[in-house]
Amino acid sequence: GSVLENGMPRFFKRLSEGVFDEKDLVERTRELKDFIDEAAEMHQFDRGRVIAVGYSNGANIAASLLFHYKDVLKGAILHHPMVPVRGITLPDMTGLPVFIGAGKYDPLCTKEESEELHSYLRDSGASASVFWQDGGHQLTQHEAEQAREWYKNAIV
Repeated sequence: GSVLENGMPRFFKRLSEGVFDEKDLVERTRELKDFIDEAAEMHQFDRGRVIAVGYSNGANIAASLLFHYKDVLKGAILHHPMVPVRGITLPDMTGLPVFIGAGKYDPLCTKEESEELHSYLRDSGASASVFWQDGGHQLTQHEAEQAREWYKNAIV
């Protein structure tokens, strides 16, 4: 991402840990969508086959793409995401495959947060599933392997 927070690149600004700057998130989400659209045209790849894979901040902006744009992705692998925004009408995501990797003891993306995101996606028609690991906010080898297996079965 193009946003720096304490010298670390991020996809969008936060007001504090776990609190998104929603205005910036919406703007950066649009910028990412436009970037993908332009890259597909410039590099002549099939825009309809784009799959997002993200961890934490990257997973959050990928989820934001799903929350703001219909048919923006073919699928998504979201490692330790949060609900990007609440109180909006989500687009129809019928059949969209989404993997959510979550930690049972994640202090940032709590079990309730992960379940809420899962519910929003399912209620919008996505074929969303959650893989729970016993850890916290770290991405484990086991979780990455589960995402790979999910990808092999879910993305056609």
